[in-house]
Amino acid sequence: MPLAATGELIAAAAAARHAVPAFNVITLEHVEAVIAGAEHAGAPVVLQVSENAVKYRYGRLLPLARAAAEAAERAAVPVALHLDHIHSDGLLRQAPGAGFSSVMYDAARLPYEENLAATRAAADWAHAQGLWIEAELGQVGGKNGEPPPDPHAPGARTDPQEAAAFVTGTGVDALAVAVGSTHAMTTRTAALDHGLLKRLSAALDIPLVLHGSSGLPDGELTAAVAGGIAKVNIGTALNVAMTGAIREFLAAHPEAADSRGYLGVGREAMVRTVDRLITVLRDGDAPSHALEAP
Repeated sequence: MPLAATGELIAAAAAARHAVPAFNVITLEHVEAVIAGAEHAGAPVVLQVSENAVKYRYGRLLPLARAAAEAAERAAVPVALHLDHIHSDGLLRQAPGAGFSSVMYDAARLPYEENLAATRAAADWAHAQGLWIEAELGQVGGKNGEPPPDPHAPGARTDPQEAAAFVTGTGVDALAVAVGSTHAMTTRTAALDHGLLKRLSAALDIPLVLHGSSGLPDGELTAAVAGGIAKVNIGTALNVAMTGAIREFLAAHPEAADSRGYLGVGREAMVRTVDRLITVLRDGDAPSHALEAP
């Protein structure tokens, strides 16, 4: 089917008090796994390509973007493309021509007034191109290997009043909020500030986005959706599944040389992770129909 629009998927989810899962992809195996998992779960999904992923691919956006778009157009469920955690204005401007319907412009590292001004300019440009735009306020730590912020440090959590002013001042379509999750967690031990999430949901009339969701146990994920999160970003969970499966395969088959063998089991491990997490977000518990490990 044709590429879906991220904004339309998020709007429909927000209206139904659901959340759209958005998975970060790095390789073609990631792309194929996310789509296969979403098809098995029977749910729409967003494929996200981050600026870091583009850097890994020698700074070239189009090869991965075009592969993702081709795979998405052959999917049996709606699939949208999202350009994630963009700092570079040059990369931002490649989004419309590469099949992306949405971008996340990340100026959260800047002081508030600079973040507001940079995001306002990005939003004006994005909207002129027909793009849906997400921004971030507060500090969802763990990006680029950085340690998570002190939960009590100034700015480490998104302030509801500041967030309302930021949304009005920038015109963004969605806001990623800092409520206790951390990027790049390989254990599922994080806990959210659900009271703060409730206040943010009451203060803002645009969809809220949760970053760093791989570190949250199932109950925290479902509570986040119930609390107003409409887009849930997941990346590290895929890498944990893929890398673990590949390690096991190579340990059992030290003579293996054909990359299809270990990449194949890595891809299938990601398919199962995607299917399970989508169903947790939708149904609130582990799926009874989950794909079994081979």
